[in-house]
Amino acid sequence: MPESIRGGRLGALRELTASKVKEFLREPEAVFWVFLFPVLLAVVLGLAFREKPPDRIPIGVVSGPDSGATVAALARSPALLPRAYAEDEGRNALRTGRISLLVEPGPPVVLHLDETRPDSRIARLAADDALQRAAGRADPLPVRDEKVTEKGSRYIDFLIPGLLGMNLMGTGIWSLAFSITSARSRRVLKRLIATPMRRSDYLLSQIFGRLIFLVPEIALLAGFGWLAFDVPMRGSLLLFFALCLLGTMSFCGLGLLIASRVRTVEGVSGLANLVMMPMWLLSGVFFSTERFPDVAQPLIRALPLTALNEALRGIMNEGRGLAGIAPQMAIITAWGLVSYAVALKIFRWK
Repeated sequence: MPESIRGGRLGALRELTASKVKEFLREPEAVFWVFLFPVLLAVVLGLAFREKPPDRIPIGVVSGPDSGATVAALARSPALLPRAYAEDEGRNALRTGRISLLVEPGPPVVLHLDETRPDSRIARLAADDALQRAAGRADPLPVRDEKVTEKGSRYIDFLIPGLLGMNLMGTGIWSLAFSITSARSRRVLKRLIATPMRRSDYLLSQIFGRLIFLVPEIALLAGFGWLAFDVPMRGSLLLFFALCLLGTMSFCGLGLLIASRVRTVEGVSGLANLVMMPMWLLSGVFFSTERFPDVAQPLIRALPLTALNEALRGIMNEGRGLAGIAPQMAIITAWGLVSYAVALKIFRWK
């Protein structure tokens, strides 16, 4: 390729990227959603699930001659918060979810519970244990509890990588999809047809414009997690940033694909939500993917956000190296390459 043509292409790509950056900086709401919203979400959820003793489960005891002794026996359990109720009031409290278990003193003792509620099953076990001990039960096998609290095992350590992955996905898809669709609806893209600019240059400039803000975005959220909640970074920082770069480029490819032919902002909004909603719910942002049935696991693990979240947690919490996250990186790379190739093939200026 002649030097003049190469210089012209690089100049066009540079100007297009600069225009994308300026467009982003002129929108305060975009800056808020990219940089500040993930930090605020981390603050709220980090405080809500901070390290503290587990809440005691509220249970009820039907008032009667033996209710005082029953309440006293149940109160010795560190897991239970018993309170006496009239029978009708207690049944109503159980039905409406204000208590997890209703104890009717005996003999025999009757435990009323809804077995579909996990807190009710836990309360039932704790209540039975407390009442049996109060009645003189002696355990033939001594058991000692050893409480473990370690960085990497807390909910905030699980949450920060998930929020980072979610933010990389959201901004990668939304910023490109809306930018391109908005330009198409305002007939800006139609005017670009008359220029010598290549289609690949325009699409690459959209990606590069997004990548410019990648480092401050990652540093802000990961740095906040480290400073405020002591979230660990056990793996390589270089590998961590490389993974974030790969994930961002993959989601940018999805954003380009979504916006390749859509003509209206309403249309691209619907498509973007259709793509991102399953990943928000299934990809382990706020809770583990293991909660879903085994039959759904292959599909869930094939999603790019699932792969990114697992790899981020592997680096930050477990200190994995390149070999340890290679399968996830392969999934992310495949999504990015296929998305960008298809977007380049079917992209239309108008």
